Amino acid sequence: MAAELDASFARSSLAAAPAASAARATAAQAGIDSPLLKVEALNQYYGGSHILRNVALEAVAGEVTVVLGRNGVGKTTLLKSLMGVVPVRSGRVSFAGADITHDTPYQRARRGIGYVPQGREIFSRLTVHENLAMGLAYKRGGTALPPELFELFPVLKQMLNRRGGDLSGGQQQQLAIARALAAGPSLLVLDEPTEGIQPSIIKDIGRVIRMLADTGLPIDGKPQRMAIVLVEQYYDFAAELADRYLVMERGEVVQRGRGADMEREGVRARMSI
Repeated sequence: MAAELDASFARSSLAAAPAASAARATAAQAGIDSPLLKVEALNQYYGGSHILRNVALEAVAGEVTVVLGRNGVGKTTLLKSLMGVVPVRSGRVSFAGADITHDTPYQRARRGIGYVPQGREIFSRLTVHENLAMGLAYKRGGTALPPELFELFPVLKQMLNRRGGDLSGGQQQQLAIARALAAGPSLLVLDEPTEGIQPSIIKDIGRVIRMLADTGLPIDGKPQRMAIVLVEQYYDFAAELADRYLVMERGEVVQRGRGADMEREGVRARMSI
């Protein structure tokens, strides 16, 4: 039941109406090096277990911030806290200069945060078109899907009338990302998008993530470079994309730095311990 509730909250955030243009304008005015997302001293508990311990995180427009760590260190809990799926015990989450610590998932989505949860959480009985349309729920009926989505993921255009549950795992992951992008968010949060995906599609997803950070999508106006937060266990994929990185162990950030320094700073070894 708890998993179903988490999925329901995640889906509601995907289907909400993000005010992406306002967030982009705020980020542009603040300057390219100012964080669009800022997390300060975040603490989270499950029962009596201290899951997140004073976690700090920043995401800047035009950059990919990668969160690394083995299973069970709190990475998914961190993203659920960012999205408001679970309430934080203490700390602060700011987005585009506003305190969103107590916002609902729906409110965070309205502000311009797109979320791709672990396991994709697509609607298996709905068609590809219907799944994508969930990202446009805030617009008037009959609003066309942004054609840019099909430029990113051409396979989806070929499968618009196929049920989501009939797609391969890699195709479902592309669908989940496209659904999160349909509303034109300024921050995209992804939880292990390579999990269970074939290598060819992993390369395609990596190309899309890099492009979103570097140039953005021309949805709902002039494209602006996006901020990306990527939780990942696949080291090579993470290292190729990371502008900044954080390593988590037992709910704490134990190492952070620039993506270009990951190999020199021994991040690969931490992932294999």
